[in-house]
Amino acid sequence: MADEKSEPKIIIDSDWKEEAQQEKERLAEMEKDAPAGGMPEQVSFMHLINLLAMQAIVGMGGMQDPNTGKPLPADPMMARFHIDLLGLLEEKTKGNLEDDEKSLLSQTLHELRMMFVQVTSAPTPQAPPTES
Repeated sequence: MADEKSEPKIIIDSDWKEEAQQEKERLAEMEKDAPAGGMPEQVSFMHLINLLAMQAIVGMGGMQDPNTGKPLPADPMMARFHIDLLGLLEEKTKGNLEDDEKSLLSQTLHELRMMFVQVTSAPTPQAPPTES
């Protein structure tokens, strides 16, 4: 039990969980449209956005281990890296995207940045003071 108290825990609010769930549902919808081999017939810009967004969500501890059902450990550095990749993609493709692509990229980046701030600024639980 002493080990459990010494490990910091991430507190995640329900809005963040809901946004992560919506992202998972969006990816599941894309998988449904994929052929039997699991890969989509055509590569799209939206697939790239979703791939990078999912990696960021994994880095924020927003996915469960499929074998155990327990949340995967958060890796904020990995999350930040993938969010920054999406930011770079937005910068480098400025003026070359269709309206729906631009909108998806902008909205995804905004949501991921907000999630990242929530996850990384969540207060770490403090151990109650011990009596001497």
